[in-house]
Parts: sequence; C-alpha cells; structure tokens
Amino acid sequence: MQAERSSSKLTAPPGPGGPTSTRFPEPVDSALRSAGWQPGRWDIKQAEYWADALRGHASPAGHRHAVFPAAVEAWAEFGGLHVTATGPGRQVAPAALDLDPLHGLHLARTLVDLGRALDTELCPLGEESDSRALLAIDAEGRVYTLDHTGDWYVGAHIDAALTTLLTGTPPTRLTTA
Repeated sequence: MQAERSSSKLTAPPGPGGPTSTRFPEPVDSALRSAGWQPGRWDIKQAEYWADALRGHASPAGHRHAVFPAAVEAWAEFGGLHVTATGPGRQVAPAALDLDPLHGLHLARTLVDLGRALDTELCPLGEESDSRALLAIDAEGRVYTLDHTGDWYVGAHIDAALTTLLTGTPPTRLTTA
C-alpha cells in the first residue's frame, strides 16, 4: 500500500472501510475531526521536535523525561490538536484537550516519581485545557491524567483515553494497595 507524503505529514490512503470509517465512537470522531484529525494523520517531524525538546530538558535536580515509541506515535497522530467535545458527558463533563507534550516540560520529576510508583516510565502527552490537568502516556501506551485532586488512569491506549475524556466517562483514581 503506497502512502502519500506532503512535507512532514504522512497520510495513508483510506482503509477497507473507506474514508468515512472510524475507530472512534461518533462523538469522539466528530470532535477529533473538528480539531483537524483525520485517519492516517502522521506528523513525525513535529513529534521528533517534541522528543528532542523533552530529552534536552532537565529539572533543577537533574530529572529528565523518558521518551519512547508509544509517546512519539501518539504525538505524530494527535499532537498539536485542540479538541473540544460537544454535548454533555455521560457522567462528568467532557474534557477539552490541548495535545501538546510541552505542557509537561517542567514536570519531569513528577512524571519520574509517578512512573516509579507504577513501575513504568511516563512522558507528557498534553493537558486538559479547563483544569490544566497533565496528560501522560507510559511506555506501554496507557494514558493517565494528573491534577490537584490526584492521579487518574484514563485508558489502556490512546484511543481508549480519548474516548474516556471526550465522552465524559469518569477515569479511575490511582490508589495505593
């Protein structure tokens, strides 16, 4: 299957379901498309820029960001989007998202500490615009949000997390055993 390249953005041709098929529920798909996402969106040049910026930053105490394929892939597909869901949420208000990992640039120590507690590495993904909660992704692709009320698990992968956040489904609070 041949892909078309336009500057740094790589867009795959429509899959077997055609250009209107989607992997997201309709309200999530609609919000993502309104923000500029489309199936096959892939801006690896921007994702590499973010990876370099995060790798190059160290906290005053020397903490550094982990950067791994799951994060770079999420940035390449969804990075730079400002996503706002329309309509009410299922159980809580849907989140407005700013998917720019540099929102977490100065939170390396926070992510290192939470990653240690979860026995994984975490990397910033973006933020919830209204609450300024940090979105983070781990090396396995699981997504979390961190805010003033605690740390939350929002999905086993980016698609599940976007669905949780944009449909107003409550995340699961992380707790100690």
